[in-house]
Amino acid sequence: MTTTPARLVRADPGPPYEITFDGRPVPALPGQTIAAALWAAGIVAWRTTRQGGAPRGAFCWIGTCHDCLATVNGHPNRRACLTPARPGDAITTQNGTGHDDLAV
Repeated sequence: MTTTPARLVRADPGPPYEITFDGRPVPALPGQTIAAALWAAGIVAWRTTRQGGAPRGAFCWIGTCHDCLATVNGHPNRRACLTPARPGDAITTQNGTGHDDLAV
């Protein structure tokens, strides 16, 4: 029998639902953050830096480093490591500050 983190703590998270990342369906479980759902789907980067466009994703997992910023339902700069995933959420890769459309 394979042991999982959920089995170790005897969690019963409920049925999965779907979110999307850049239009791709991603399964999520109740109680998961967006970062946890993306990681579970094998997606580890969802932001690029302003300088150089280097990929970024969850690093500290406590909302301190801001490397996990994502655009959620059209709103940039959401900390994916702290934001609960909700059914139907549309997460898109955030480029730089997430305000490219406002650049002068």
